[in-house]
Amino acid sequence: MEERVKTLGIICANHFSAQLDAVRLRTGRITERIKIDHPEAAAVIPFLDTETVLMVRQWRYAIGRETLEIPAGKADPGEDPTVCALRELREETGYEAHSLFPIFSYYPAIGYSNEVIRLYAAFDLKRVEEKLDEDEISRVEAVSLKRIEDLILDGKIEDGKTVIGISLFKARKERGQFPPELFFEKRNP
Repeated sequence: MEERVKTLGIICANHFSAQLDAVRLRTGRITERIKIDHPEAAAVIPFLDTETVLMVRQWRYAIGRETLEIPAGKADPGEDPTVCALRELREETGYEAHSLFPIFSYYPAIGYSNEVIRLYAAFDLKRVEEKLDEDEISRVEAVSLKRIEDLILDGKIEDGKTVIGISLFKARKERGQFPPELFFEKRNP
């Protein structure tokens, strides 16, 4: 167990706060720890059909380049993660999902952040909006699942939630953990 001795500094922003603390380790040694308080987030693997996923391209300031990834975003205060997932899907791709299935929840930076990301697979999509979140998304692309796997293995997709989401979706599907008859049923428009 580590004990906070004192807070050395705090930064507060719109969606998160960061705190630098002096802490006493269980050995008695004093060191520093940073903790980022971050809202929960949701990410979605939206399937157009059994082999095609909607992906988004967006600029990521921290790494200084555009990425190809699954739609995702922070939950609003008090927002249920499934509601967040459906909202982010609509805002970033213009699609709604008739079926949404949980895949996994994880802490992407457990060493310094309490953020948790909830991963979902979305099926039976319907286009509902033409205008997308232009502040974040530069383009929406339909990409085959095989191509996404190749891009991950080639190191061209490095986004953690995308890598984890695709990998765990594939593993759960192979184990029969999703009801396949519900995934790709077609509704009349």
